[in-house]
Order: sequence, then C-alpha cells, then structure tokens
Amino acid sequence: MAMRKVVVVGSGIAGLVAAVELASAGLEVVVLDKEPAPGGKLRQIGVGGARIDAGPTVFTMRFVFDAVFAAAGTTLEQHLKLIPSEILARHAWDSPVTLDLFADIRRSADAIGTFAGAAEARGYLAFCARSAKIYNTLKGPFITSQQPGSAFNLARRVGLLQPNELLGMSPFATMWKGLSDHFRDPRLLQLFGRYATYCGSSPWLAPATLMLVAHVEQDGVWMVEGGMHQIARAFEALAVSKGAVFRYDSEVAEIVVEQGRAAGVKLAGGERIDADAVVFNGDAAALAGGLLGRSAKGAVAPPDGARSLSAVTWTMAARTQGFPLLRHNVFFGGNYPSEFEDIFRKKRLPGDPTIYLCAQDRGDVAEAIDGPERMLILANAPAVGDAVKFDAAAIASVQAATFERMRRCGLELEQTSENTVITTPTEWNKLFPATGGALYGRATHGSMSPFRRPASRSKIPGLYLAGGSAHPGPGVPMAAMSGRLAAASIIERRRS
Repeated sequence: MAMRKVVVVGSGIAGLVAAVELASAGLEVVVLDKEPAPGGKLRQIGVGGARIDAGPTVFTMRFVFDAVFAAAGTTLEQHLKLIPSEILARHAWDSPVTLDLFADIRRSADAIGTFAGAAEARGYLAFCARSAKIYNTLKGPFITSQQPGSAFNLARRVGLLQPNELLGMSPFATMWKGLSDHFRDPRLLQLFGRYATYCGSSPWLAPATLMLVAHVEQDGVWMVEGGMHQIARAFEALAVSKGAVFRYDSEVAEIVVEQGRAAGVKLAGGERIDADAVVFNGDAAALAGGLLGRSAKGAVAPPDGARSLSAVTWTMAARTQGFPLLRHNVFFGGNYPSEFEDIFRKKRLPGDPTIYLCAQDRGDVAEAIDGPERMLILANAPAVGDAVKFDAAAIASVQAATFERMRRCGLELEQTSENTVITTPTEWNKLFPATGGALYGRATHGSMSPFRRPASRSKIPGLYLAGGSAHPGPGVPMAAMSGRLAAASIIERRRS
C-alpha cells in the first residue's frame, strides 16, 4: 500500500513538528484539534485585555528547532525572533538575599561563592561538568534516537561509543543523592533539586541522570518575541506553506483500526477521515483508557508508575511592587520534602509550595513597570483532576500560601478575580483528557522509568505516537523531538 495521507491528531508542538516534516516529505497532511488554535500546552489566554502565555515559558535546545526549519528549507530566524537570556532565573528564600544563575557558568560560580562560600562554588563547577557529561552521553543514543527499548540496549549503545561514561551517569542513584555529592547548603540542594520538576518528578525519586537538565539550560535559554505561543504559530504557518491542512474545533472521537492497522479517524460529529497513517499527539493514557475507541486501546500498554506533576496556575495582568522581578523567578518554600510528600504520597495541594513566576514583560534587568504586567504564576499540584475536584476552600488555601510565600520574599501583587485566570488540575485534565492534569506524562521515578515511555511506533501498525508522554520525554524541545521521530518512522516506512 502506498503511503500518501497522514492525519495528525493534536496540534501541540509534537504534532506541529510532525506535520512540517511529513508535509515537507510530500505527504498529504491533515491536522485536527479540538481547540480553536494550535499549540496544545503552548497556549495563550486573554486576561484583562492582554494575551498571556499560560503554559511553557522557557525555550531551550535550540538545535532541535533549527534542524526542523533546516529540513523544511528555511531557517528559524526567518520565522521567530529569539533573545538570549543572560540570567537563567532569580531565586529567593525568606531572607532578602537572592541568587541569580547565569548562562555563563563562571558568573554563576562567582554568585554561588558569594551566596554560600567557595566550597559550594567548587561543587557547582563539578556538578556542571557532571551534568554536561551525562547530557552528552545520552544525547545521541537516547534523546535524539528512537526508544532503545530497554536499559540493556541503551547500555550497549553507550558502551560501544563511550564505555567509560556508563557509571558516570549514576543511573541507579536518586537525583537528590547525586546532588548531595556536590552541595551541602540546603538552599542549593533545593535549587538544583527543582530541575526534577522540569520532568514533573520528585528529586527524591527521580534518577540522577536528570541532572542533565542543568546542562540543557546552561547550553542556552532564549526569550521568544511575542511569547512562546509564537512557536506554535510559526510551525503552523510553515506546515501550511508545505501543504498541510489544519482543522480546528474538530474533536477526534475514534482512531479507526481496520484489518489490524490504523485506517483514519472519526470526528465527534460523525465524519470519517481516511488515512494511511495516524500520528496521535496526545497523552498515551488517553489511548490506553479507550478515549480514542476500543480498537485503539491496544496501541500502548496501560500506563504504570505515578503520574507526573500537575499545577495550579494564576495567569495575571497585575501591578507589582517590591521584589526585583526578572523574566524567570523562583520563590522557595520552607519545607521542600513536605511539598513532594503532599503531592505524590498524600495527593493533596501542598501546604508550603515552591512558586515559579514568569514575568512576561521583563528580561534580564529588574526595571519598574508602570502599570499591570503579564505574569504566569505556578504552584505544583497532584495529578488527580479526573478523580478529585478541589473545592473553593482548598484552592483559596493554596492561593493564600502561594501569595504569602511571595510576600515573605518582598513581592506584592494587586491580585483580583478580574485580572486573574486560575487553572487547577481539574481544568488541566479537561484540556488533556485521561491525564488527571499531569503535565509531563508519567513521572520519571526510578532508573527504569525512561524506558517505560512508549516509542513513536505503537503496537498498532500505522499508528504513531508523539508528545511529552512518549519517548524521549516532556518539555517543549523533547516533545518536538518526539514529533521528528514519529515523522521519521512514517517516512522510513514509506521509502521501504
């Protein structure tokens, strides 16, 4: 059977990248999404007359996106304007002292030395070297390649290329233990332990290999002119220029499986769209749970392991004063272990959350802004949005704890119901069904967890997976890579 037409279900970054690559290869591509605009989690919402990014806020691993644009015969610069960040984030505790991390490792080491002493600065430099080594070891054999299938297969790949690097990755140690090899100051353990949350995980349960996230940031962080949603718009426009068709407000009710292979989709309104292949850019749990039809349930194994983090977010257009905000700011809670105990074991909203605030009208310089500014504020939460609807009292309690934490660090916000949109695990689950509101697929807990993510080729011929719940994992660049891997699998099948 000739490969001619592909349906992409979902226009998150993975679906968009897959659409660009498939259309560039000459395939007929139709992208379907139940939402009115592209982006998935790369969404913008209107608050107080402003458009505000209400999902991912950090652009990293630029080489992934450069490669997609290059394969389509263009360059990233022709479609997006990126501004490099000199300061990765500003970090605050209860005291008036703050700690900035810089794109320049030496500047960060100097800042850490002033903040916590020369021994911690030396520990930071050793940590940076270790995280870079882990990243460089895994980039080719794992991150940019198809799922190896097992730890043994990955070890064989790595061992053939870099036999001395296997033990250096500390695959059986936890991230917290790995960090303890380098840091003694509890604030620095807290700061670098937070990198586990970039994959929706706990630093006490995630493998030490996730320390590679630090190198990803040190390798470059950019701000996107117009906001992160512009990434989705750029890839949508590129896909359209290559012939892809986008249909929004088009909910897919079923992936059609005939004679043992994917044959198209049925929309909620009853329309059937035939295809030679289907790319599912949604959470794999939705397939396993039968939300895309009984015939597609066997495409992936039922998910095992804990769900990743969800969140309560406040998308705001509000006046601020006091704390010298930069683009990225973190306000640490006073009891870090209790936050993850609340979320992962007790399945409740944390009583003392760590807060992330993206001030979207700011850059690397803390300047006063005269008037309301656009912000996304995030507190981690359990992914129980399909089973528990937190009542108004619970939401009010985590909001009080969140804003009190920022006040204790010196930040005052003029927050009102009119200038704020609150999103809870319940709303996240509605946006991304079968997840409970989990924003990163399954949690990366335990050394074997990276191998439990499904590969781009599902168990049903003709049905391919892309997105943060699939290999190689969550985050905008990793999800984009999953879209490339799905497209590559289809193009390979077409050629063969």
